[in-house]
Amino acid sequence: MLTRIVAIALNTYREAVRARLLLGVLALGLAMCMYSVVVAAQSLHQELRVVADVGSAALSLCGVIAAIVLGSTSLYRELELKTIFPILSRPIRRWEYLLGKYFGTVLTVSVFIAVEAATIFGILSLEAGQRPWKIATAALGLLGALGVAFLRGRRSRVFVVVPWALVCVVAFWILAAPAFEERRVVTASAVLSVFEIGIVAAVATLFSSFSSPFLTSACTAMVFLIGRSSDTMAHIPKRMFGAGCSAMGRVGAHIVPNLHTYVPPRPLLLGDAAEPIWRYVATAGAQAVAYSAVLLVLAVFAFDKRDFS
Repeated sequence: MLTRIVAIALNTYREAVRARLLLGVLALGLAMCMYSVVVAAQSLHQELRVVADVGSAALSLCGVIAAIVLGSTSLYRELELKTIFPILSRPIRRWEYLLGKYFGTVLTVSVFIAVEAATIFGILSLEAGQRPWKIATAALGLLGALGVAFLRGRRSRVFVVVPWALVCVVAFWILAAPAFEERRVVTASAVLSVFEIGIVAAVATLFSSFSSPFLTSACTAMVFLIGRSSDTMAHIPKRMFGAGCSAMGRVGAHIVPNLHTYVPPRPLLLGDAAEPIWRYVATAGAQAVAYSAVLLVLAVFAFDKRDFS
């Protein structure tokens, strides 16, 4: 069972990284990270904070966009090209196939986030006064290692990017040591973004199991916007909008996942709040796993009842 799910996930990842649209989303995220340098130059002795804040926002935004796009089109592409029929004709269950598509989506977007996070750490280390030759040496060394891996592993060159992205994050995280507090902000934001993407991808998987790509992307985006506004919906004033609207807002806030949890206030990320940041991240991660599990169970049930004829 696990082998079949992993095989579907890796195949989903291989197809996703070749999509030009997703590569465009990655380029957009990297451009936003680089743009943080321009914005930081206009600030008054707040360069590190601006880079960390803009970079964290880019991580979250581009990660969600990639998850919506990939979750909305991955399954539909298989149905449109009719490649799903020979796959399901083999000894593989529908729920194993659906879970493989989900984990492939999460893996792809997580690699995107890792590459963007490494870029932000590199910019932070440069803004914090790290010697440029160290950053340049690390960047050239990593790019050279990736080139060698591409030449030697032609059949598996797509999958080489996964460990390479993790090594990049660790290398530039170490180089960003002079910007300790801002590095912690970006690190926590990147981990929370992965958890948020897990929920968004599960929502997209649920809708794609019975709907078209357009409706899937529209409904997933709507759930995302409602989830980010969950705290506001739960406190709609009765005097301005009425008791009925206020009650509906509270009900919606309890049904839709509260995605505002994954963009906590800056004092919490800096460790200035009463709750330790990593305890908060662990709690948010447990909530993401629970929400994703429930959504995937619903998606499996809907996909199992779907008629492909």
